[in-house]
Amino acid sequence: MAGFPITADQPPRYTPDLPQDADLVVIGGGVIGVCTALYAARGGARVVLLEKGLVAAEQSSRNWGWIRQQGRDPAELPIMVEANRLWQSLARETNAEIGLTRAGVTYLARDEKALAGYEAWLPHARANGLDSRLLSETDVAAMYPGMTFQAKGGLHTPSDLRAEPWVAVPALAEIAHREGVTIVEHCAVRCLDIAAGAVAGVVTERGRIRAPRVVLAGGAWSSLFLRNHGLGLPQLSVRSQVAATERLPDVGTAAASVPGVAFRRRADGGFTLAPGFGPDLYIGPDAFRALLKYLPQLRADPFFARLKPVAPAGFPDAWGTRRRWSGDAQSPFERMRILDPKPDKRRMERLRRRFQDLFPHLGTVRLRATWAGMIDTMPDVVPVVDHAPLPGLIVGTGMSGHGFGIGPAMGRILADLAAGRDPGHDLTRFRYNRFSDGSPIVLGPDV
Repeated sequence: MAGFPITADQPPRYTPDLPQDADLVVIGGGVIGVCTALYAARGGARVVLLEKGLVAAEQSSRNWGWIRQQGRDPAELPIMVEANRLWQSLARETNAEIGLTRAGVTYLARDEKALAGYEAWLPHARANGLDSRLLSETDVAAMYPGMTFQAKGGLHTPSDLRAEPWVAVPALAEIAHREGVTIVEHCAVRCLDIAAGAVAGVVTERGRIRAPRVVLAGGAWSSLFLRNHGLGLPQLSVRSQVAATERLPDVGTAAASVPGVAFRRRADGGFTLAPGFGPDLYIGPDAFRALLKYLPQLRADPFFARLKPVAPAGFPDAWGTRRRWSGDAQSPFERMRILDPKPDKRRMERLRRRFQDLFPHLGTVRLRATWAGMIDTMPDVVPVVDHAPLPGLIVGTGMSGHGFGIGPAMGRILADLAAGRDPGHDLTRFRYNRFSDGSPIVLGPDV
C-alpha cells in the first residue's frame, strides 16, 4: 500500500455546486469533520461538508496511524473504546484497503518511575474492559527480539489498532459521499452567517449556505475561526514530525514507544517513525494570549515543546495572519489551502539513526519520506466537544494528537449534539467553558 500524506498538488475530488441550504454544515474535512458528516447523514440530516483544501490533507493524513486506547485520559477512554469498535465496522464498508490491523500498542519503560505510572493507569483500563497489561523485562525481550533498549518493563494493549491514515480518512469520506453528504473541496468557510444572535448558516468563498446548525471541526484553524467572531479558545498548534522507512524485516508486531522514538509497522512493509520527544511550538499572538492557561502543563513538563520564535507566513498563529475579516473579503483559509509545515532534516536524520541503533540487526535503515503536521492542542491535552456560546454552533477541536484514532466516535458524538440527541457519554471534561469558568486545569495522564 503505497502513498503518504495528501499534498496540495493533488486535484480536488469533490467539486459539486454549492447547495443553498442544509440541515447541518460541517467545517473541516479532516477525520473529525468527515465522521461528523457521515453520522449526521445516517441520522437523517442533509449535510454539507466544506473543506478549504482537500479532504484529510492536513493532520488527518500526517499522523502516526495509531488507533490507541492505551494511555487515554479516563474521560476519553469510553469514547475511544467505541471508536475502536467503529473503526472495525467502517473498515468493512470502505472501497479501499485501509490497512486496519489489530496489532496492539506497547509503551516501554526506562525506569521504575515510568513503570509505576503505567501501573497507576491500569485501573482505568480495567474499568473500561480493556485487555491492557504490564510487561516484564522478559516479556519485552520476547516481543521485540534484538532491541538494544533495556526496558524495565512496559504497558501493552493487544486490542489497539493501526491503519494507514492517508488511505483511511479519504475512504471514510467516500462512505459519507455515498450516503448523501455533499462534500465540497477548495471551498473555504469565511465566517458564520449570524441572524438574531444565532447561527443562520455560513458564508463561503463561493456564496452562502443557510443552515440552523454548524459543526466547527477545523483542527489547527479552529481558534482563528472562532476569534473572528469574538469567541476565545486557548487552542494552540504544535509541529509534529514523521518519517517513513523503506521496507524492512519486522521487529515486533505491536506499535511501540521507546524513549527517543515511536514506531509502527506499515502495510507496505516499512515503518512509520516519530520522535519520542516534544513537538515544536511557534510563538505567536495566541501563544502569548494563552500562556497562563498553559502554565500547569509547563510546570508538569517544562520541555514539552521546543519553542520557535516565528511561524511561517500564513500559519494560524503567525504574526502576520489576520485575526479579523468580513464575509466579503478573502480569509486566511483561502491564503493557505493546506497547512504544510516542513520537517527538520537534521532531526529526521537523528530519528533514523535512533531507530537503526535500536535494531542494529536491520542494517542500514533508509528513509523513504519525511513530513510534518500541525497538531491542535489544549492546555489540559483533551479536546473541546461542546456547544459554543453561540446558538447553533458546535465545536469539536483540540484533539491533541488523538484525532485519528478517536475520530469515528467523536464524529458520532458531534452529530448527535448537532441533532439534539443524547451523545451517550459524559462530556463534562470536554466542555467549551472549562477555561473561563474558574475551574482548575486538570492535565490528562502522563502515560
